[in-house]
Amino acid sequence: MFVMRQTHYAKWAFAFLLLVLISNLLVYRSPISSTVIPEDSFWLVAGSLVDFGLVVPLLVLLSFHINAKQLLAVIAAGLIAARFIIPALYFEPFAPIFYIGLAIEMLVLAAELALLGLLLIHISKIRRSMLKQSGSPLFALFPAVHENVKPNPLIHIVLSEALAFYYAFCTWKKQPPEDPASITLHKNTSSIAFNIMLIHAIVIETIGIHWWLHDKSALLSIVLLILNVYSVIYFIGDIQATRLNPLTIKDGNLHVSLGLNKRISAPLESIRAVRWGAKPEANALAFVAKDFEEPEPQVVIDFNMPQQAVLFFGKTQPVSQIALKVDDPEKLRRLLDGAK
Repeated sequence: MFVMRQTHYAKWAFAFLLLVLISNLLVYRSPISSTVIPEDSFWLVAGSLVDFGLVVPLLVLLSFHINAKQLLAVIAAGLIAARFIIPALYFEPFAPIFYIGLAIEMLVLAAELALLGLLLIHISKIRRSMLKQSGSPLFALFPAVHENVKPNPLIHIVLSEALAFYYAFCTWKKQPPEDPASITLHKNTSSIAFNIMLIHAIVIETIGIHWWLHDKSALLSIVLLILNVYSVIYFIGDIQATRLNPLTIKDGNLHVSLGLNKRISAPLESIRAVRWGAKPEANALAFVAKDFEEPEPQVVIDFNMPQQAVLFFGKTQPVSQIALKVDDPEKLRRLLDGAK
């Protein structure tokens, strides 16, 4: 999962990255290919392989935050992609390079699968860690895993999917917490109704499009069916996560989430300022439930130092400010004032 660097040169690097890729596509896979490829294509193909194996990875490194393993995967992917972009007739003298790229990619994949195996090995420890935290799985799962397994983007994706399926299938007997330290964010909005409407639309679209497309392309219809079923499961999980995880202020910590898409847990001592009626900054993380009209946040909370938020597919992001809209703002005011 690549995150773009927030620097001026990163944008230029990304532009050059697109230029390199497009120029190679034009050379080998366009109407002008027959006129620009010389009869002796050895050095032209060699230059393209340098592009895919060296220039493209360097530009990706300059454009995005990636680690050494991800850089290795980009190099391997570039060498593999070269095989499919460069016609086989011209690529033949360099055929071993394709297998080198494939071998590197397999090693990287094996390393990722080994991490998943390590996750399975530590399941019992992870479960015990979650029980000790005695909090919602939405907030307890990631810290419990990080106690036993090194953080990794693939593991974050797997954990996020596990949470989606857990809330979709395993939480129907659970009731939302109703205690003095909890405040809901969704009851005065159309957030859940909006998700139910999306589920209905997906089901209707699945029934209609699947049967129409099945005669034209059985494979494509099956792929779309799987994606639509997953979307329904995800939206059901998102509804349940929203219902069962209100904002809470307990044990000196602020826990706030909005479904499966975003959540943050921060110590109350890290709060620098609470500003009611203030306008949030552009980079603030907003916990404002969806509605048919654009809702405005009621309060902005600033932190002394950036706090780690968890976003879609387990992506983490440092956050210095959050904006909230809750169902009982006076109760939130009392809880925050009482925590000072």
